[in-house]
Amino acid sequence: RAGRPPVRPQEVAEAAAKLATGHDLVLVEGAGGLLVRFDDAGGTLADAAQLLRAPVLVVASAGLGTLNVTELTARELRSRELDLLGVVIGSWPAEPGLADRCNVADLPQVA
Repeated sequence: RAGRPPVRPQEVAEAAAKLATGHDLVLVEGAGGLLVRFDDAGGTLADAAQLLRAPVLVVASAGLGTLNVTELTARELRSRELDLLGVVIGSWPAEPGLADRCNVADLPQVA
């Protein structure tokens, strides 16, 4: 969409596997969510993780809606037999509201 060809899950997996031969840790960062489409064929970050058999670290937002999105993501990971390494809140508001504060306690239950 930025005038560049799409990245396909197989290409992500191959690049990560190649990097892993010379490094102790390789992180593959996605944007937008586990099931955001990479290409016209419907390839996703979940597909790349599945090809790599890589554990997944989910970065969640702090606010309202996070519990639902995180639980759906965790369910999708389980359905693909992928390990959920953990959930981190990516950005904490300067003045957290009730949902933000409650999500800290509730996130472990939905993941």
